[in-house]
Amino acid sequence: MTSRRSLLKAMAILPVMNACSSTGSASSSSSINYTPSGLPLRRVNVSDSRVIRTVSGLRPFRREGFVVKGERIGDKTVVHNYGHGGGGITLSWGSSHLATEIAQQTAHKKCAVLGCGVMGLTSARLLQDQGWDVTIYAKALPPYTTSNIAGGQWSPASVYEDASLTPEFQRQFEAAMRFSYRYFQNIVGPKYGVRWISNYQLSNEPRPTDDLVHSYPSMYPQLNILGPSEHPFPMPFATHYDTMLIEPAIFLNRLMEDFYGAGGEIKVREFQDFDEVLTLEEPVIINCTGLGARDLFSDQLLFPIKGQLTFVLPQEEVDYITITDGAVGTYMFPRSDGILLGGTFEYNNWDLTPDPAETRRILDQQSAFFNAMKDPWG
Repeated sequence: MTSRRSLLKAMAILPVMNACSSTGSASSSSSINYTPSGLPLRRVNVSDSRVIRTVSGLRPFRREGFVVKGERIGDKTVVHNYGHGGGGITLSWGSSHLATEIAQQTAHKKCAVLGCGVMGLTSARLLQDQGWDVTIYAKALPPYTTSNIAGGQWSPASVYEDASLTPEFQRQFEAAMRFSYRYFQNIVGPKYGVRWISNYQLSNEPRPTDDLVHSYPSMYPQLNILGPSEHPFPMPFATHYDTMLIEPAIFLNRLMEDFYGAGGEIKVREFQDFDEVLTLEEPVIINCTGLGARDLFSDQLLFPIKGQLTFVLPQEEVDYITITDGAVGTYMFPRSDGILLGGTFEYNNWDLTPDPAETRRILDQQSAFFNAMKDPWG
């Protein structure tokens, strides 16, 4: 299963790159307390009194991977763009680019986009940039979409299962990944809520080399393996690499502003069946309904994977990501709307209600982890 845990669980040993050192006021600090870019590694303060919210979301997952394809139905061209599992934000620009390339093969310049999550908004924006007249139809708008529940780390995790991978999908996946990686770099900055950040994948054992990160090292800069004395975290091995972190609340709101600014229109509407979709006046329909495609377009290969997150108060001094391996791994993403602590990965669980037992587990594991971290400034 290519999940966030399993994708990042198998890192190979590369030559260690020295982290930046400092001789600042904290005389007990050393290079192990800094990222390779020179930022201090500060402890996260995890406690029940600092919790600000707990949320759950349903990842739209297909074992075979996401769907990007077009079909002709009556006088309509329907282009599907859904089923991205836990990699929706990561793959958004790239997958939507593939979808819009199919739409561009028609003779039309007017379309309906179904869904106002990250796939719907990026598809709409790319089409607008090509001169299309776009209307979005959606039953929910940001901040009430599945995309708003995403963590936002740039890495295409839990997108497909290895046993179901085909050469055709692998080419599609790689094309989407590469396009999206480059596009996000064009919008790095506070305006879109995108920034570069250090990642530390912690484990008790070194990892093999047959993983996503080593397959595409050009998209994981500053990749190196750290031993027990080369980082401040309470697990023996740490793999470091840089990714981008996308803050959904900022990113999705900015996409909506850009969409309206380019003349787009959004209509709140829930479709009951496929026949109702065909009543739309637009000749081209981009299907970005996520998990809704299971019923609306009869894709029974699509099912949810539940993810649960707990947020604690933000800390400006914390600017790195941690992901821990184990029977039930955890991860920490520092965002401006709170420090995100995850997580869960529950197959075919349709219940959006947060589980108090999972909240307790996440808080206890994260608290123990960061309390054992070396922080000379603490």
